[in-house]
Amino acid sequence: MKRLLAIFLLLSAAFAQDVPKPAEGDYVVRNYKFADGETLPELRLHYSTYGTPRRDAQGRVTNAVLVLHGTGGSGHQFVRPVFAGVLFGPGQLLDSSKYFIILPDNIGHGRSSKPSDGLHARFPHYAYADMVDLQHRLLTDGLQVNHLRLVMGTSMGCMHSWMWLENYPGFMDAAMPLACLPVQVAGRNRMWRKMLMDAIRSDPGYENGEYKQQPRGLVTAIDMLLIAGSAPLYQQKEYPTREQADAFLDSAMKSRLATTDANDLLYAVDASRDYDPSPRLWEIQAPVMYVNSADDFINPPELGIAEREIQKVKRGRFVLLPITGQTRGHGTHTLAAVWKQYLYELLEESGPPLEAK
Repeated sequence: MKRLLAIFLLLSAAFAQDVPKPAEGDYVVRNYKFADGETLPELRLHYSTYGTPRRDAQGRVTNAVLVLHGTGGSGHQFVRPVFAGVLFGPGQLLDSSKYFIILPDNIGHGRSSKPSDGLHARFPHYAYADMVDLQHRLLTDGLQVNHLRLVMGTSMGCMHSWMWLENYPGFMDAAMPLACLPVQVAGRNRMWRKMLMDAIRSDPGYENGEYKQQPRGLVTAIDMLLIAGSAPLYQQKEYPTREQADAFLDSAMKSRLATTDANDLLYAVDASRDYDPSPRLWEIQAPVMYVNSADDFINPPELGIAEREIQKVKRGRFVLLPITGQTRGHGTHTLAAVWKQYLYELLEESGPPLEAK
């Protein structure tokens, strides 16, 4: 079995393939009411898709895959050789000629409705519960998808995957959360997030969200993100001198400042405040392949939380990827070549081959 797996993975994705651009669309919700009672007259969710949905004789969609992005990202982060080029091409695990792949931009992100559109700090203070509800509405109302072959997500999307498993049991055949913990955001994870938010809010240039130019506190916030997403082994190898490390930091900061809005980032980080799937993990029905990386600053393995909590999941398995020259800290979640073998195993466990359905 292991030999067959190795041969399959080698033949299907020896090298990343070029993937065509996905189809794009917008789903609009009128007078959306958030969990805290706030409302938005018009809420836009942007999304990208590959492939087309297939239905069985009962009208159930059999080939839909929902892929959920992380904080500050968008669905387009998956339209890259390291992800789409490894998974979505001909003969690959999520071949887009067979699967209907859905890549949403969450509220507050990408080309979906967000504070920087104009409402600034008057934008509703969405939380993870709202984000997952809107994902579900996009699927069921916007795309007419009534079942998922797979839900998977990275970082924030990993946390959303746990919420999907609990809020919509039976909706998916399997789930693959990548790079998170299925517990309340606490300890150091909460501390660095609060530092980031405080750096923005406490800056006099923030002006209660009505700044004319990005506040200086955004620089500190981005510094926090760069540390949280760092990979010591890789970065020591790539930037072995002081000058090289400084040059990387200067370049990364310039790039992030050009594309990041303080309100958008503040809202996105704050949205994790309601997250805590741990009390309901035992309710999960679908098979779960849960993967973290040992060099992840945000979800450090020494906590032992993942190993403890996965014991509550009836059909759950946890994999801790060892630190290698291929891992990239928290960002390992988007490097599909590093963990695709576990996706293969999950798809094998959770149902017959797609053609047989």
